[in-house]
Amino acid sequence: MNKKKVIEKDSKKMSENIVKIENVSFKYKGSNEGLLDNVSLSIKRGETVLLTGESGSGKTTIIRLINGLIPHYYQGDISGKVNVDKFDIEKTELWELAGTVGTVFQNPRSQFFSIDTDGEIVFGPENIGLKRDEILKRKKQVVKSMNIEKLLGRSLFELSGGQKQSIACASVSALLPDIILLDEPSSNLDYNAINKLREVIKRWKSEGKTIIISEHRLWYIKDLCDRVLYMESGKIKSEWDGKTFVDMDEESIRKLKLRPLVVSGMCYKVKEDDRFKHEQINESMNHIILKDFYFSYNNRGKLFKKNRYKNCDEKTLSLCIPELKIPRGKVIGIIGENGTGKSTFLRSVCGLLKNCDGVIKCDDKIYKGKDRLKFSYMVMQDVNHQLFTDSVKSEVLLSMENEDEKVCEDILNDLGIKEYMDKHPMALSGGQKQRVAIASAIGAKAELMLFDEPTSGLDFSHMIKVGKLLKELTGSGKTVLVATHDYELIEECCDYVLCIENGKVKYISKR
Repeated sequence: MNKKKVIEKDSKKMSENIVKIENVSFKYKGSNEGLLDNVSLSIKRGETVLLTGESGSGKTTIIRLINGLIPHYYQGDISGKVNVDKFDIEKTELWELAGTVGTVFQNPRSQFFSIDTDGEIVFGPENIGLKRDEILKRKKQVVKSMNIEKLLGRSLFELSGGQKQSIACASVSALLPDIILLDEPSSNLDYNAINKLREVIKRWKSEGKTIIISEHRLWYIKDLCDRVLYMESGKIKSEWDGKTFVDMDEESIRKLKLRPLVVSGMCYKVKEDDRFKHEQINESMNHIILKDFYFSYNNRGKLFKKNRYKNCDEKTLSLCIPELKIPRGKVIGIIGENGTGKSTFLRSVCGLLKNCDGVIKCDDKIYKGKDRLKFSYMVMQDVNHQLFTDSVKSEVLLSMENEDEKVCEDILNDLGIKEYMDKHPMALSGGQKQRVAIASAIGAKAELMLFDEPTSGLDFSHMIKVGKLLKELTGSGKTVLVATHDYELIEECCDYVLCIENGKVKYISKR
């Protein structure tokens, strides 16, 4: 075959529709609302497509149609037809799609099958029966191309959100799929980790992969997209080519309730002298005092005496905070890179890490051990771990010391999820689940409210609502600690900024 014919063949292949969705309507089992309404969509081989729109608009449902989780895992009423490459999705088992479609989920933990990084990277190739030499070859190529040598030989459970996302991308890459799906991949990542993710997507694009991304953050991905689809209430309402979308003005983006296309890179970096004024906290201010918060993952599971970590070498500690004064009745934003100790700090404060012997002092009272659990309430980064009941309303009532349905409904209404109060929490979108967990925290009325990435997976308008609610909590005397990479949220509601670096307090200052 001569060179001209090869080029013609490749050109024809690239113009093929590798994904075709025809007149698909879908609603999840147990739901009376259609989450997709007569959607039709064709995606060409090698195309990079961005799905955006408000939380719950149907973006994740599109992703699940393409990777076969609908209808083979998520049950519901479906009509229409979905074809992916040579497969009729309805007639294709999930394992048959493994070499064709790879998915990076919003929460990487939900797709892990191993307990260590090496095992996770090679799990896919092993599962489809490749020979040992080919498996090791793919592992070596992926690790080198993604520059993740430092993550090898480590437990998945002790990685940061960004590190887990890197391993998830590597495990997908090792399968060499033609189609790669990403569902809110940047939602829990810091600025540096997002830039690394961008480079991975850029590399996939250069390799001719078909990439479909469901995303709220637009600044890092906008110029990589060939096409942008805007979803609303289960329908594709608008469509733009990449260049047209990038050129849209700020006012048009705001009207669509989307996050901005341009965000100052500096505001996503932890720079003590460039972003915030670092004034000393007024000593006369009313404080909550944290003392002796030490913790090490390396010593987890061993038996230690009281203050087990106090005399340890600081280099071996995952958390080392001898004393910290927190302004009472304020919203304090906790910043720092992925893996630096923000989540560990929150979990230690609220008593979830039993090997941490720290104490909280407030109003001349001392809270330690189980008492810290009563004094504080934490909304986790992965809210699936704290949703227990069969309805949104029951979930919020469960958190209340004295159940009050009127107060419960007011909270749900303020968060824009009252219409879902009789729905099962696990049937909601990621952003909607996040708001359910926040509603439970508000209902608990704890003195110290802890939030770990509360706007993860939320669109712009709901991020603003969450910011207002966090601010309102301080109006009733609550103190709020919020670990976040969402600097738009910090601008919206935080009074102070607490920077954690390598498990230590770098600074706390007025914003």
